[in-house]
Amino acid sequence: MQGLVDSFWRAAAYCLHPRVIGLSLLPFVICGALVFGFMWLFWESAMSGVRATLESWLLIESLLQWLDAMGLQSLRSALAAMVVLVGMLPVVILLSLLLVALLMTPAIVRLIAQRRFPLLEKKRGGTLLESAMASLGATLIALVLLVLSMPLWLIPPVVMVLPPLIWGWLTYRVFGFDVLADHASADERRELLREHRVPMLTMGVVCGYLGAAPSLIWALGAWSFGPMAVVLAPFLILLAIWLYTLVFAFSTAWFTHYALGALQARRAAEPVAESAVLIES
Repeated sequence: MQGLVDSFWRAAAYCLHPRVIGLSLLPFVICGALVFGFMWLFWESAMSGVRATLESWLLIESLLQWLDAMGLQSLRSALAAMVVLVGMLPVVILLSLLLVALLMTPAIVRLIAQRRFPLLEKKRGGTLLESAMASLGATLIALVLLVLSMPLWLIPPVVMVLPPLIWGWLTYRVFGFDVLADHASADERRELLREHRVPMLTMGVVCGYLGAAPSLIWALGAWSFGPMAVVLAPFLILLAIWLYTLVFAFSTAWFTHYALGALQARRAAEPVAESAVLIES
């Protein structure tokens, strides 16, 4: 518990480091450019498809007719846009996570290792290709779980628990591998991930709830501004991407402080364990 809290505050302080802030700009720019490129190319077709789907559902059509009767025709026209924006959220989250893992994590790990663990030996137990494959595999599993669990999101208690748990598992799998890839051997990484599974899953779930904050801002913005949400969508999207980048940068720093600290403690204890075995023999 002490290691979790200590690494948490260290990670929060590192998020204010000028180098970390500068590193966060590249994923933000790339993710923003890709999302706006999608909106430029496919916005109208996505809107048309969602609108046609909504109008084909009797229950939704009844709701739309009720909105018309209440004089809320503007909400009817904005409903399709809101659905498209909400549907983009998982893509934005996953894209932000992958960009941070690929572009920010190695630099943040190097920064923390140089400043806090300068004497920690690098055994390079994971390659960049292995890291990318592990991240993509975990991301695909998380995406499938999210899609399959969406019907359960209509139950209020479940929507507050299930998505953060999925994001927490994904964060644990991605950053647990990446932050140890350079310093730990393959055997050390597997042992550390096994021995510290519960603390790291806890960290992942906390990061999952932190990652829910941008989604909440997005949803509240869409609900509060109503039809104006379509006009303000670019600003809401940029704000969400920036917040996701910061959350995942913090997650990287938190996992790095905790995992490298655990690795250093493990190696420091090895000579003691070896000596005990020799004495017993």
